[in-house]
Amino acid sequence: MNAMDVNLYLVGFMGTGKSTVGRAVAHKLGFHMVDSDHEIEREQGKTIPEIFAQDGEAAFRAMERVFIESGHPAERTVVSCGGGLVVQPGMLALLKSKGVVVCLHASVETILARTSRQQNRPLLIAEDPAERIRTLFAQREPIYRHSGTVILTDARPLTDIAGHVMRAWRRDAGDFRRARGQR
Repeated sequence: MNAMDVNLYLVGFMGTGKSTVGRAVAHKLGFHMVDSDHEIEREQGKTIPEIFAQDGEAAFRAMERVFIESGHPAERTVVSCGGGLVVQPGMLALLKSKGVVVCLHASVETILARTSRQQNRPLLIAEDPAERIRTLFAQREPIYRHSGTVILTDARPLTDIAGHVMRAWRRDAGDFRRARGQR
């Protein structure tokens, strides 16, 4: 595998821009772009809220693991990971065994603004979605911050964010390849 073929996994809290940035980066790199949530919905024939309601969160998390293990191309792919994927035990190590991990980060205020208009986020079905975001964010932030290069997406143009992501990917793809003894 050439260093320039190494997959890129975008992780981070919901509303940090993983899908939008992923599409832009995939386009610039000439890679495929897949969104783990969308692929799971397509495969299951149900929306994420339906999966949560009918099968439960644990079943959904198992579907995420299967997707990362074998549900997408092994190279030349940008994968936008669902917000909770990387916080599950063993998932960060699994992602890092498959490619470069970059974390997109935004403030709670930005996340609230970006997610307030969306109805497809089952973890936000709560009496106080803003409080639910603050609680989840506080629980998950330490994991996100240690998952890979962290790139802030607050009030920045998409081209700027995509450029930072591509620079981090290029640097880390070489390290990924070298760590596997590939020249």
